[in-house]
Amino acid sequence: MNIKTYLAAFAFSGVLGLTVTNAQTPPKMKMTTPIPPSITTPDSVDTPIGTLKFFDGFPDDATVQKVYDNLDFSRGVQAFMSGMPGTSLVGMRTGFQKLGAINGTILIFEDRLDSKSLFLTGNTDSVYFSTWLNLKDGPLVIESPPKVLAFLDDSWFQYVSDIGNAGPDKGQGGKYLVLPPGYKGEVPEGYFVARSRTYNLWLMGRGFMVNGDLKPAVEGIKKNLRIYPLAQAKNPPETKFINGSGVELNTVHANDFSYFEELNEVVQEEPSEALDPERLGLFASIGIEKGKPFEPDARMKKILTDAAAVGNATSRAILFRTRMKEAHFYPDSAWVTTFAGGYEFLSQPGVRNLDARTMFHYYATGITPAMALKMVGIGSQYAAAFVDSEGKPLDGSKTYKIHLPPNIPAKDFWSFVVYDNQTRSMLQTDEQFPSIGSQTKGIAVNPDTSVDVWFGPTAPKGHEANWVQTVPGKGWNVLLRLYGPLQPWFDKTWKPGEFELVN
Repeated sequence: MNIKTYLAAFAFSGVLGLTVTNAQTPPKMKMTTPIPPSITTPDSVDTPIGTLKFFDGFPDDATVQKVYDNLDFSRGVQAFMSGMPGTSLVGMRTGFQKLGAINGTILIFEDRLDSKSLFLTGNTDSVYFSTWLNLKDGPLVIESPPKVLAFLDDSWFQYVSDIGNAGPDKGQGGKYLVLPPGYKGEVPEGYFVARSRTYNLWLMGRGFMVNGDLKPAVEGIKKNLRIYPLAQAKNPPETKFINGSGVELNTVHANDFSYFEELNEVVQEEPSEALDPERLGLFASIGIEKGKPFEPDARMKKILTDAAAVGNATSRAILFRTRMKEAHFYPDSAWVTTFAGGYEFLSQPGVRNLDARTMFHYYATGITPAMALKMVGIGSQYAAAFVDSEGKPLDGSKTYKIHLPPNIPAKDFWSFVVYDNQTRSMLQTDEQFPSIGSQTKGIAVNPDTSVDVWFGPTAPKGHEANWVQTVPGKGWNVLLRLYGPLQPWFDKTWKPGEFELVN
């Protein structure tokens, strides 16, 4: 090869900043063998990110820039969806901290949770109690009230323990000892022991009405629920309660660039051992790495802003128009589960269903087997609907009717709660509680025990007792909850109706 040919070829790599438009065909050498075309790269390739150009496989400067921009963007989109379990709880903690509901101070919704609080798919049927725990200073004791359904999740929304009806105390009440990561100290007897992979945890629980009365649940929780450091077990401090009913509260993670700042919070605070290296490596690839500042330059901030927008859109598509066949309860039906693959979202042992994980965490909160496993007469089951019987989005300006066949399979009670598609929180209407169920006073039940419910902007004449208000101009969705689900739910011999458009 003469010097001119050599310089022209070398310049194409960008070293000299020159451009070569046609690569020279190399001569056949003594050791030349046929090369399969499938392992080579053409000089020019048209792709969704533009035309990519190469000199004998070496990308030109413009191609390098395009593919790195695309790589950072695609990793940003994946980080948005894969980091959601953590950012969801950062959103929760931020809201709780503003109210002071942290270690030893409990947020309790004495008159139930209502639509003023932005809380992913909260319900109006029970007395919620919740707080944010921190184990940095050592183990904490939780004294559980009897007859509650509660659980602990860590900062990455990984299941830690059930408490109450589905927990080891079996609803009788008991003392739980929650240990921080790597704890090697003495573990005293007399406790149900829970070990956390993170220093921060979320406690969420529910007490239930007694004959339609909230008071027994509220009193039982306030009398018996205690949280305090193990070091103060001999003389525990007072547990304080804050009534959250009617309070404006946002616990939902961001959908813009600040989402990545929320993700950085949990990465910095928790041990790297608490999460898998693959996801931590994904976060590190976009500049979120433990022990290092998250300071994206202008280029990277623009890319991550776009990634958040696409990640958000993708999450909404996965939720509202899921393509997961296993998420559908019945063929040609709107009813879907948000626990495809169980509470660990596994398509088979050892294989994570990524869309199922995104679907759940974008829509809801609370990871526990009690919400997903088949436990006849215990815990709860959930079915979500986002479209009507024709597959069209539920429209707040229209009226729909749904029929629940006889013998609704809920030992304790059932309910519908309506949610805003934007916030995935309760739809804000003229009514305090956008819901209806077997505990609703005055609900009309048909002679055969079936129930008909209407959803629309105004009450249908003669059906006011069985109506839930919607808002013109707003999209909505609904969760059907069964508490104490019975066998006909699990074997699908009982099936809820579809949302039929009335007008």
